[in-house]
Amino acid sequence: MSKKGAASVEVGVEVMAVRSTRVVLDETICPAEIIICNGQISDIVPRRSRAPASGQKVLDVGDLVVMPGIIDTHVHTCEPGHAAGEGYAFATKAAAAGGVTTLVDMPLCRTHCSGLPFPPQSAQLPAKEEGDSGNCLPPTTTLANLASKLQVAAGQCHVDVAFWGGLIPGNQEELISMLQAGVPGFKCSLIASGVEEESPHVSLQDLHMALNELQDRDCVLLVHAEQELGQWKPTLEPWFSTTVSGHFPGSPHSDPTEYRTFLDSRPDTMEVEAIHIIANLCLQYKVPCHILHLSSAQALPIIRDARQKGAPLTVETAPHYLTLTAEGVPPGATSYKCCPPIRGKANQEQLWAALQEGLIDMVISAHTPCSPDLKLLADGDFFKAQGGIASLQFGLPLLWTSAKPRGFSLHDMVQLMCTKPASLCRLDGRKGALRPGMDADLVIWDPDKQFEVKKNMIQHKHQLTPFLGFQLHGEVLATLVRGRLVYLKGKFSPTPEGDLLITQTKMPVRVSSPYY
Repeated sequence: MSKKGAASVEVGVEVMAVRSTRVVLDETICPAEIIICNGQISDIVPRRSRAPASGQKVLDVGDLVVMPGIIDTHVHTCEPGHAAGEGYAFATKAAAAGGVTTLVDMPLCRTHCSGLPFPPQSAQLPAKEEGDSGNCLPPTTTLANLASKLQVAAGQCHVDVAFWGGLIPGNQEELISMLQAGVPGFKCSLIASGVEEESPHVSLQDLHMALNELQDRDCVLLVHAEQELGQWKPTLEPWFSTTVSGHFPGSPHSDPTEYRTFLDSRPDTMEVEAIHIIANLCLQYKVPCHILHLSSAQALPIIRDARQKGAPLTVETAPHYLTLTAEGVPPGATSYKCCPPIRGKANQEQLWAALQEGLIDMVISAHTPCSPDLKLLADGDFFKAQGGIASLQFGLPLLWTSAKPRGFSLHDMVQLMCTKPASLCRLDGRKGALRPGMDADLVIWDPDKQFEVKKNMIQHKHQLTPFLGFQLHGEVLATLVRGRLVYLKGKFSPTPEGDLLITQTKMPVRVSSPYY
């Protein structure tokens, strides 16, 4: 499998050692041999040239890069509840093919993102249908619902899977029991999901009550940070044409198949206002808060100011915000639709600068699978089409292709995709770095190999992604989860080997006081 020799082991086996001339350790990249015992790294020694003893499963990958397995903390699956959607088997296969060794399952129906907080009659959302992809039923908002998720996921997963809990109005009394059951934190949304009967968005009072309950607990609150404005006020970017008028109230653009019409309806202000609210609450309660899929660079000054004042606030962005631009979205290309939306090139460059500064902590897929019929590919209406982008399998090459020319190193990749995500989901004691005592989760890849994203290589159930046809650098050759070779050059372990993970959460004995 390497440039210097063939692999000595087959997919599915437990590997005893991995050798490479380029192993990414905390402080250096060097030739090394990673010794594995009982699924953990037992030692890291200088690379040996001797042949393995008979029966030893040693994987010598030559000069391919070996680094910690990627941790993707933002993945939507459609189980339980939607057999037609992408469940754990497909999602974790795609993860393994992309070097992701741990994913964290999102608890709530993802935001439909119609585009208009109060859409006119011509932009009404389609009724939710049975089999709607991207959703899970029931959402992980109670201890019983978490148990349902664990039961369905058991035996299906090709990589390790952890689970976020969900915060919705009225479930504050469930939070502590879910923490005790092993969730590392809770996700909520400040904007309507489109399926409010299953995943209603939270109010300011809900947030106060939850944060008061979560104070002094070792957990994090994740927030879809968009805030509905009192009325729709389109924000025009300089490159927009203003020659069309009349279709939506107040908008100079009329064609729902034009991306600029959709983007007008989802202005930066929606993110800025929401992040301002979360930053203030984070400062007030000192509960770690995390901004999901940041799109708007206009919110960066708020984040910087809150951190300087001591707020335990972290931020992620996604590969699509760093690699796609609004200027490049073709008419009717609803595979590009997501919320918050993909914005303009100038905004994107500010996101890259924030990554270099460390103001954005990590890059996560925000993987949201969707079937072609719900994306309305033939119709091309951005307002009616389902939102969400599928990229779980391609996060590493997507980021590396754009990051390397900007001066990012392999160590930067580890921080953005492994170490900091591990800390977010409270798994940094066992994942996210190559050290003795850590889980032997490894991705083996060639950062110099260029390839084209083709449909037949996509492991996502629906094989629908805006990145189809992209030329990327950084091919994943193999993935190990706790020492077992779960993926090797297009082949998967015949038996799903992933574990369902729980975290040990600090639970102080105290009585919650009213927030007011």
